[in-house]
Amino acid sequence: MWEKIKHKFEKYPARMSVARKIVEYGLKVGENGKIYCGEIEINDVAIARATNVDRRSIKATVDIILQDEQLAKIFGNITPAGPLVKNVAKDLGFGIVEIEAEAENPGIIAKATDLISSNGISIRQVHAGDPEFEENPRLIIITEKPLEGNLINEFLKIEGVKRVSIY
Repeated sequence: MWEKIKHKFEKYPARMSVARKIVEYGLKVGENGKIYCGEIEINDVAIARATNVDRRSIKATVDIILQDEQLAKIFGNITPAGPLVKNVAKDLGFGIVEIEAEAENPGIIAKATDLISSNGISIRQVHAGDPEFEENPRLIIITEKPLEGNLINEFLKIEGVKRVSIY
């Protein structure tokens, strides 16, 4: 997907920033040329401010997307993933495991969630950062209760895991 997007926007860094922001936030481009978060319309000025570009770049990006059948299908069907409760997890009595890993290693999510469940703890939420957007993608796992600190060493044994924090 990103190769197609990069090819369309490589000469226009502002438009590329807009396309990345749309995907990053799970926004969709409607057939009517408007940008939505779910069913909520987001105005061009708000997106321009968030991407630090001129609002005309928003319109130009949307026009390019809608003129390309494949891009229109991709951007027209994106949906937001829902709320990430990481910043309020402690207030809700949940635990947080934050893992920085090498994205090219398969099985990190499976092994980390297996480690948690083998300790009899339920998982409330999992969010994996996309290496296309983040230099150091993180896996964030919200658990029903805080984990014991001694599990850090167990997480570090998972191939590809570079760093672990438990809150």
